[in-house]
Amino acid sequence: MAAYLIAFAKIKDATRLQEYAGAAAPTLVAAGGSIVGRGKLAETLAGSLSADSALIVKFPSVAAARDWYQSPAYQALLPLRDQVMSPTFVVIEEPA
Repeated sequence: MAAYLIAFAKIKDATRLQEYAGAAAPTLVAAGGSIVGRGKLAETLAGSLSADSALIVKFPSVAAARDWYQSPAYQALLPLRDQVMSPTFVVIEEPA
């Protein structure tokens, strides 16, 4: 079943965001991911969320999303990612 990774981020360094995004995108594609949508958070209707942007990526499965996150290629980007943003990643499975 397909899975969606939703990345919420509080941007810390907007000037380097494109550097991270440009390096991370090929790792997503290599893992079978495709970007569904991204943008600034417009409004939180209920609860609280400490983020100002979001990204949605579709993967073939939960395992594929997990494998992407744990891949050496993506793990090598964590120091840059953590300089650029404070992220929260969640994965949801598409219903059968």
